[in-house]
Formats: sequence, structure tokens, C-alpha cells
Amino acid sequence: MSTTEQEQLLLTGLAKSDKSSVEAIYRENYAIIQSFILNNNGTIDDARDIFQEAMVVLYEKSKDTTFSLHCQIRTYVYSICRRLWLKRLQQLSKYSSQVESLEEIVPVEEEVEEHEKRNTDFLLMEHAMSKIGEPCKSLLDAYYLQKKSMQDIAAEFGYTNADNAKTQKYKCLVRLKKLFFSQYKNA
Repeated sequence: MSTTEQEQLLLTGLAKSDKSSVEAIYRENYAIIQSFILNNNGTIDDARDIFQEAMVVLYEKSKDTTFSLHCQIRTYVYSICRRLWLKRLQQLSKYSSQVESLEEIVPVEEEVEEHEKRNTDFLLMEHAMSKIGEPCKSLLDAYYLQKKSMQDIAAEFGYTNADNAKTQKYKCLVRLKKLFFSQYKNA
């Protein structure tokens, strides 16, 4: 299923108040919003409030049958949050009135572009991981995501010792890098 189809399913689920869709949107977007607000004179409570307001906007839009999203949900939510936060900063007068444009203080376009690039890189890495095959996929997952020790990995995968498991992990990483960078060059 393509990213666009997944996003459309999330929007449809949001319109129907589907709990898993709402949770997925939160899970995939809240961290970047919190980071943005904390880096721009806000608090965690501010981030929660702004994100919740953006979710209400997105929910209302998703219920509108004429609404068509022409970007990723992440980009749309970020844009809403950015505007809401800048508006709140103006209301709180955190910045002097001498500043012509708050855009100069908060370089949003750069952040969105950087975030989109990082998102693309994650998708490429996910695709490379799906192509790497077993036991490499499970071994890398055990080490990097599950944070297992080399001794545990050696026992789980049947290697004679931790050094052999480490050597295999290195070979798997080399394969993964080759797959990733071959896709990266083509993207």
C-alpha cells in the first residue's frame, strides 16, 4: 500500500473517529510539533494544546467531503501548528513589534524540507530492510531496535560466540548500506 493510500485511510478513519487512526496520527506527528514549540519559547503543555487544536482542525476538515489533502498529513499538521503557535506568540507579545515577520525568526520552510527529507530517508531504509532478508533483518532488529547484547544475539541465533554474532552483524550492515544507497541514488 502506498503512502498516499495509507494517509487517505488515516483521514477516513479520523473522519469516522476511529481510535487507531487518531492514535497513528498522534504517534507519527506529535514529536515534531513538540520539538518545534519547545525550540520556539514554548512548553510541553503549549505543545499539547497546539497539537490538540490542530487535530480538531484536521478532524473537521476530514469530515468535509469536499476536502482534498494535497500533501502529507505531517506537512498539513505542521503547517497548522506553526500558524497557531506564531499567532499565540504574537498574542503573548513574546517578540518585539519591531520584527516585521516572524518567519525570519522561525525558519519553517527549512524545517519542513528537512523533515520531508528525513521522512523519505526513513521510507528508503524501511524498504531496504524489507529486502535484506533473514537472518540479517532479525539480527539488526534485535541489536538496534530491541537493544539486545551480542551474547544474547549469539545464543538466540545459534552463533558460537559473541564475536561471530558481531561479525555477522557487520556483514548485514554492509548489505543494508548497499541496498539503501543504491535506492538513495535512484530516488
